[in-house]
Amino acid sequence: MILVTGGTGFLGAHLLYHLSQREEKIRAVKRRSSSLETAKKIFSFYTEDIGSFWNKIEWTDADVLDIVSLEEVMEGVDTLYHTAAVVSYDPSERDMMMETNIQGTANVMDTAKVKGIKKVCHVSSIAALGRAGNNGITDEETPWTDKKDISAYSLSKFEAEREVWRAMAEGLNAVIVNPSVILGPGDWNKGTCKLFKMVHNGLKVYTPGVNGYVDVNDVAKAMILLMDSGISGERFVLNSENISYKELFTMMAEALHVQPPQIRAGKFLTQIAWRGLKVMSLFTGKPPFITRDLARTAANRYFYSAEKIKHATGFSFIPVKDTIHYTAELFLRSLE
Repeated sequence: MILVTGGTGFLGAHLLYHLSQREEKIRAVKRRSSSLETAKKIFSFYTEDIGSFWNKIEWTDADVLDIVSLEEVMEGVDTLYHTAAVVSYDPSERDMMMETNIQGTANVMDTAKVKGIKKVCHVSSIAALGRAGNNGITDEETPWTDKKDISAYSLSKFEAEREVWRAMAEGLNAVIVNPSVILGPGDWNKGTCKLFKMVHNGLKVYTPGVNGYVDVNDVAKAMILLMDSGISGERFVLNSENISYKELFTMMAEALHVQPPQIRAGKFLTQIAWRGLKVMSLFTGKPPFITRDLARTAANRYFYSAEKIKHATGFSFIPVKDTIHYTAELFLRSLE
């Protein structure tokens, strides 16, 4: 029996689709209030015969902050993929994110130990890695430094990963993946999927930053590959390419057949933007799309290396341009 936490999320749903190609039993965790519609929609991106794969999944209500519910869903489970996490740069969601990502991960790992789970794959993030600086390359060995400009999200993922390392030191068999910015089709109103909608609707500006990107299907496949291997007690950066935001938005615009952003927003304009959007949110009641942490990240240049997983497994990544192309096709199809 395979258990997946965060099954209704962007990565979780893609992972479930890939796992559903196998013969093993699959149990997926969702919150009682969560909808299955987005996960089902993600399955439809890859197959017309949704039922054949969807019906292999046993959906169960549980919460990573509720140990009793975790004990129930882990009954009879052999392997566990922990994808459940809150991704937010909204200050109002900080406390909830910290509790879910850190304490929730601790609960999952501790319960996995008690239940005798054979192997766990924890989805961390490049946000949990150290920063090599604007001209350096970050990998699995880059040391973490406590800097004042670290986002709450980064801190939550760093502390969550520490809980996994603690559990491994106590005997849990686990592996960790640190994906860069994950791209692919999903809910066009959330996360990186929303970028396609923004570019299609006429995004005018880009920031001078650089970041790493990886296809959501590559993340799912790499997780399964590592779980099937004899590798444990290791973490792996998952990153296809490091590209600038200008390159990213230009590729998106070309794939969507619209004009790419032309205005370069430096640090000064970006700082003005997040402050202005924060003021506007007081009147609209909606959280600003650009926050202080997000503005800071978008202006920085980050480079990541995934050589470790390439050498360890021979894994190869889908080029970012290919990911953008097929994701844009699916977005345009959704408008028909």
